[in-house]
Amino acid sequence: MVVAPANDPAAPAPKSGPTRRSMLSLSGAAALAATATAAVAPAAHAAEASTGGAKNSPFSRRPTSFVTVRDGKFELDGAAFRFGGTNCYYLHQQSHYMIDAALDDAAAMSLRVVRAWAFADGVGNGFPPLQPQPYVYDEAAFDSIDYAVYKAGQLGIRLVLGLTNNWPDYGGMRQYVTWFLNLPDDSYGSMVNHDRFYTEKSIKDCYKSYAEHVITRRNRYTGLRYNEDPTIMTFELANEPRARSDKSGAKLLGWVAEMSRFVKRLAPRQLVAIGDEGFYGDPNATDYPYGDYEGVRWKDLAALPNVDYATIHLYPEGWGENPASKPGTDPVAWGTEWITRHLTDAAAIGKPLVLEEFGLSINASQGVPDEAAREAGYRTWVDTVRDHGGAGDQFWLLTSRVDDGSFYPDYDGYRVVWDSDPSNATSGLAKLLAAHAKEMASG
Repeated sequence: MVVAPANDPAAPAPKSGPTRRSMLSLSGAAALAATATAAVAPAAHAAEASTGGAKNSPFSRRPTSFVTVRDGKFELDGAAFRFGGTNCYYLHQQSHYMIDAALDDAAAMSLRVVRAWAFADGVGNGFPPLQPQPYVYDEAAFDSIDYAVYKAGQLGIRLVLGLTNNWPDYGGMRQYVTWFLNLPDDSYGSMVNHDRFYTEKSIKDCYKSYAEHVITRRNRYTGLRYNEDPTIMTFELANEPRARSDKSGAKLLGWVAEMSRFVKRLAPRQLVAIGDEGFYGDPNATDYPYGDYEGVRWKDLAALPNVDYATIHLYPEGWGENPASKPGTDPVAWGTEWITRHLTDAAAIGKPLVLEEFGLSINASQGVPDEAAREAGYRTWVDTVRDHGGAGDQFWLLTSRVDDGSFYPDYDGYRVVWDSDPSNATSGLAKLLAAHAKEMASG
């Protein structure tokens, strides 16, 4: 999620305070510091210790079948597959204890799908890089993601793994542009430099090489290559890709067409998604998410033959769809229409739709005055997905315990915590989302 740009007259005013984008850069460094003194269990002991959580999982067994798409819906072993899920981006960087904590909580909430990052690019950025230099991959640093895939499988949880980031957290597109073109980052302005990520052959070749390394690597804990493991439901091309320098949307469309074809060839049994937010790209629309400001044409992207399902994100407060920016606007009602419109359009395209990120933070001026209003908004949105044929939804953000036993900080105001300690009451929001996940799983 990112707030709407403030430097363009066609864009709404962003919310005040830190954005999720800016806070993630802080969280990577903070989490690294928290785990610096934590001992990582040797592989054999870690694998043995992890299996205990599986018996408490609501899912029956380690995945042996791949999720597929048929007639615009997800299927698993011939039956409909719908889910309530979450995001926990940091699994690729943390200790086994932190991975266990987060995924055990996801299982306790009956969350069937978790989305996480599978990239960390460049050195000197406060995180252990998976790709410290172009075409160089740090095998030791891949321990966390290998273990997360193993642990998720033990719990019967499916994973969505993102391969790069539009934003500079964990390197992403900016790092590729720096490596190959040595240009300053302009991702908050015109994005002319940033958007060369999509067109420079040297950058595209490096991205493909990294994607191939991830997709075909052999997991040290499972013995399977990633593209052989049904635990990995989806490989996702990027987190929130956009190409602001090309309002027509052709630049991003061409890149997605090329990369979705490449990834599908490497992982024919797994699903391919884009990871975009659902911006419509209408040159005549004045409303930021419906307009062409970011160079994204959602319907055309979703219709590409090697894209298996469509994704949308939803942050009306940050997108300027709130009473502070637009008097009289109800962010929850605006978000409900955003969901239903995309569900209708996805059905016409013939693809499943996943609301793969969504969030409300408490801010009275933006229409969410307290926790009760926040919970009511989430209930409205997830009920809309359930009742109107959505394939799944993944709230931002499930976090759990860090290595000292405390909870991962609430960096952006969207944190959801499942506290299994009987002395502490689990939040109403977490209970609501857990109940919803059970409803989705039941059909």
